[in-house]
Parts: sequence; C-alpha cells; structure tokens
Amino acid sequence: MNRALLRHLTATITVALLVGQAAAPAVARTRGSVPPAPGSVRTVVRDAATGAPAPRACAALVPVDAAALAAVTLGEDQLGRYGGCADEQGVLLAEGVAPGRYRLLVRPYDTTTHGWQWVGRHGGTGERERAQVVQVRAGAVTSAPTIRLDPPGTVVGVVTDAATGAPVPRARVMVVPYVPDPKYDDHGPMTDEDGRYTITGLGPYHWPVQFAAGGLATVWSGGVGARQQARPVRVRAHQTATLNQALPAGTPLTGEVRVDELLTYAQVIAFDAATGDLAGVADVGSGYALRLLPGQRVKLRCDCAYTPPVWHRHAAGFTTATPVHVRRAPVVVDFNLN
Repeated sequence: MNRALLRHLTATITVALLVGQAAAPAVARTRGSVPPAPGSVRTVVRDAATGAPAPRACAALVPVDAAALAAVTLGEDQLGRYGGCADEQGVLLAEGVAPGRYRLLVRPYDTTTHGWQWVGRHGGTGERERAQVVQVRAGAVTSAPTIRLDPPGTVVGVVTDAATGAPVPRARVMVVPYVPDPKYDDHGPMTDEDGRYTITGLGPYHWPVQFAAGGLATVWSGGVGARQQARPVRVRAHQTATLNQALPAGTPLTGEVRVDELLTYAQVIAFDAATGDLAGVADVGSGYALRLLPGQRVKLRCDCAYTPPVWHRHAAGFTTATPVHVRRAPVVVDFNLN
C-alpha cells in the first residue's frame, strides 16, 4: 500500500480522540440533554496462521451510518474518526468512541508480512459489507471479533479512457475513497503517465476498487457507480493480481457557485445517496463540473466558502439533502452561498 496512505491511516487513528465528534454517528437527543458517554472497543490482533500476537497493527472504526461517512472533507479518507493500535501483546483498545455502529478496517504494522483487512466474524475480508458490525454503547466496553491477519498480495493494472483507449495518467486508485487535496499528490496510489498503478499490502480477499480521474466518471471496479455492484479483484497471498479499468465519460453534472469569497481549495462533493460513499469530487472556480454515471443518485455538498459546508438546497445535512438523479441528459445544480 502507498506509504502516504499508510501514514494517513496512522495519523487518523492518532488524532481520533481529539476530533471524534466531527464525524460521529448521529445520536438522537432531546433539547437540553447531555451527549451520551463514549464507549470503548476491545479486541486482540493475531497472526492467522500461528496465533501469535501482531503488535502495532492499527484499526479504524468506520461508521456504518451513511451521514457519518459523508462527513469527510479536504484530504480525508472515509475512515471515520475513531480507532486504536495494538500493544506488544496484540491487545487493541479504542477509547472515547461515540455510541453507534462501526466496522473495523485494519492496517498491519508491517504490510510485507500481513495485509489490510476488513474484520469479519471469523477472519478478514476485502468487502466492507461483509465485515462484522460492532455496536458501541454508552459507557461500555464492546468486544470485537479477534483480528486474524493474513499474508498480503498485490494488485496492478492500467486505467484507460473508455472512449479512446488512451491511458489515463494521475488517476486515483482507492480501496478506501478519499477527498483529494490539491496541495498534496501522494495521498494514495495513482497511475503514472502510462496509466499504470500498483497497490501493495492487501489481504488475500476479494477487494472492490474505486477509480477517479478529472474529466471522466468515477467508477468502482467493473465500471459501475455503486460499491455494492462492483466486481471485486481476487487478491492472493504473495501473488500479483491484475485489474484493468476503463473510465467512461459519464453524464455532466455542472453548476455555478455564487459566493462573495471563494475558498482557496473549494470543492463540490457528490456522495452516493444510499450509502454515503464518495461518488465524485470537482474543484470549483466560478462553477464546477462532475461526471457521473446514468442511474446514479447522489447528494451534493459545496465546501466553497469560509462558512460551514452547504448541502444542495441548503439542507441541514446529508440525511435531509435532496438526492439528484443522474440520467443521460446533462444535469445542472447551482449553489448560491450569498
């Protein structure tokens, strides 16, 4: 796995307790009530073959709630805000976790020995929806399934333009979607000038992969818009799998952004209306231009001004935002922040 992405996951977990409330799952409260006490998650990390402890592996607690997934902003992965790392005995304790439902995504300390995994009931998986859901309760310590780490494998491939067959340079290749930051270009795996990419350090499971590039539609492996419809790549331990992907032009979704003072790195972000997964990101000048697949339903957020982000039609948040149904004809959605 790209070193910058590994550093980012470690940093995400390290600062989890400091910024946790920003993306915590929504908890119903009445006016004047106090927030519920945080909970904790405890588990043990072991080598799947030997049962030996696997110290210093880190786990992110990724929220199941779509609105919490959609709380990401500039430069962030959709990993949530909570997590922890295993001690020398392999014991992993994540503290200060807001009550809610989570799935665990694990990054081993040494990705040449063990691979990333979503934590299932009886072992690892590469598919988020197959991961065990952990319910964190206020003031309680929740036991998660034992994390059993398997050897890693590698995925390589070429990303091309579906219309021309030409290689697509600087395409983002992701097993965890993230919002790109124009200031940094080493956040995760990207294609080179020949459209080639390499992802190392993945556990030996089926992994859906997301591909994104400017001017083309963002798709999951198999050329689809939704994670659940993706055709995962089969990763095998100590072997290299090939996954090539052609990116279609998609349907233009464009609009104007009217604002008194535009952020330096302003973005309009599209989220899958059902799951909260990132579906596309566009930089903003006087306007923006996304490319999406016909049939997609997305919710749009404009991170464009020196104020809180603005959802389409000034909704209070992801949950109440009006979905935009993408068809074959171009779609126009304007944002007025004045």
